[in-house]
Amino acid sequence: MKEAANSAPRVGRPQAPTVTATEAKNEFGRVLERAIQGDVMFITKHGAAKAVLMPVEEYNALSRATEIQLDSLTDEFDALLSRMQTPKARVGMKAAFHASPKQLGKAAVAAARLRR
Repeated sequence: MKEAANSAPRVGRPQAPTVTATEAKNEFGRVLERAIQGDVMFITKHGAAKAVLMPVEEYNALSRATEIQLDSLTDEFDALLSRMQTPKARVGMKAAFHASPKQLGKAAVAAARLRR
């Protein structure tokens, strides 16, 4: 097993060791034991990282982090959608969709002036 020479970079932690696909196949027990002990290893094929072997606890932590981010984005989207569903917003959208080009132009100029 190689230690950082052909490793893919890892943010916030030292580069992980690599193992070739052939080594992983021929020495699976040893490779698996390293993962169980906490090592994250890149499995390479033709010199390029193709897979990652890691402890299940680390995988679960990464999966939970993704779920938390997705839940946060969902909450943000729902709040934005709720703000867009007010009677005032509906009247504004109806006016915008039915406005003439001249009315839209005037509204755009007025909005630009407010931003100055």
